[in-house]
Amino acid sequence: MTVMAFLLLIILFLVSFLYFSGLNPQEITIYYLPDEHFTFSVGIIVISCVLIGLVLGYLAHLYSSLTHLVKHWKQDREEKKARDVAAIYREGVLRLLSGDIKRAHSLLQRALDRDPSRVETLIAMASVYTQEGEPQECIRLLLKAKALEPRSLEVLFKLSATYEESGRDDDAAATLLEILAIESDNKKALRSLRELHIRHNRWQDALDQQKKLIKAAAGTRRQEEEKEKLLFLRYEVARQALEAGDVEQAKSEFKDIIKQAPDFVPARVSLGDAYRQLHRTQDAAEVWRQGYDNLDKSIFLSRLEDLYMEAEDPAALLTFFRNALLEKGHDLMLRLFFGKVCLRLEMIDEAFEQLQIVESSGVDFPQLHFLLAEGCRRRNRLEEAIAEYKKALGANDRLRLGFVCDTCSAAMAEWQSRCTQCGAWGSLSLAGRQTIKSALPMQLNEIHPWEREAWSEQD
Repeated sequence: MTVMAFLLLIILFLVSFLYFSGLNPQEITIYYLPDEHFTFSVGIIVISCVLIGLVLGYLAHLYSSLTHLVKHWKQDREEKKARDVAAIYREGVLRLLSGDIKRAHSLLQRALDRDPSRVETLIAMASVYTQEGEPQECIRLLLKAKALEPRSLEVLFKLSATYEESGRDDDAAATLLEILAIESDNKKALRSLRELHIRHNRWQDALDQQKKLIKAAAGTRRQEEEKEKLLFLRYEVARQALEAGDVEQAKSEFKDIIKQAPDFVPARVSLGDAYRQLHRTQDAAEVWRQGYDNLDKSIFLSRLEDLYMEAEDPAALLTFFRNALLEKGHDLMLRLFFGKVCLRLEMIDEAFEQLQIVESSGVDFPQLHFLLAEGCRRRNRLEEAIAEYKKALGANDRLRLGFVCDTCSAAMAEWQSRCTQCGAWGSLSLAGRQTIKSALPMQLNEIHPWEREAWSEQD
């Protein structure tokens, strides 16, 4: 507003005041205390009220302007601080990604000192502590980040992973349940929780999570894979039922699993175990015979050997091997196990015949040398036995051949349905199985009619 305009406004105001006072010469008395008052003309009072209103309005405008100015100043200051903190944070993350942990720690700590409530910085600093091998500090920062953003899936997943790495599986599971409470069909959380249950052999809990996961994964590329996993978990639940004595329920589940997956070895092995617990020896033997015929896994031969030897019926076992060799004369696995059984029954000559056929085919692994050493020892050919024992160092006294995982090559003394190293189901095979299966016999002795008659008479 120019000075001239201001003067005109004052002149206009004075003219209005004189005009209004001339029209309203009356006076008004106003009491502000019982005995105190003042008297003014109507014009003065009205103009005074207008002036007071203008002054109050101006003061209010002045206060609003100052407040806005201060707020804007603070906002600019906060924005500048945020930009500075973001720049330090980005530099710290770059250092972290490049492997410069010490510098990353320094930069991210500076960022936290300037803004302790920045969740991204807390997460990055937690990663630094993880790299430095300080999981408790990592957990402390992640819990702080969780308090700031309770529904942040990134924070919750990282917290769960850190709990798991620290061996605090129960806390990890509780955190995963928090994620599922926020997002019930989160596939990553469902898988992680399932794996935690598997690690602790909580098979029913793992199965329950797997069912939810299949529902969540409907229509995705991983649906078939998850259905296969469901089958494995159903097997483990049934196996636990078998161990707990609920044989009929376990048997029914094993049969159903075999219908859905005929090549799933553990289910066939355990179905035979269930029949064995029910003292249905012939049913168990039939399951394992069919298992070997269809799947060619040595565990079935091992189970048959244990079954008949425990039943004190070696004749039936010999009959099985001889009949099987009549049909599968080139099956070196059969010959190996037949030779092993003959050794246990002190049928040394026949054992040597079978084992030497295996050896002559180019097979060379410790278990075979161990069996040959046993044969030499029982023939009192001690020097040969010692030489074979040296090759077979590490074999056991019960003539157990041992197993290896086809997936990760972990060695195990006894067959198990699931590899304890990599977690694969049905992957354990006889150690050296691939060598045997890939070899071809150099020479097979023809089975003459009189040999068949001799075997029949021995049975």
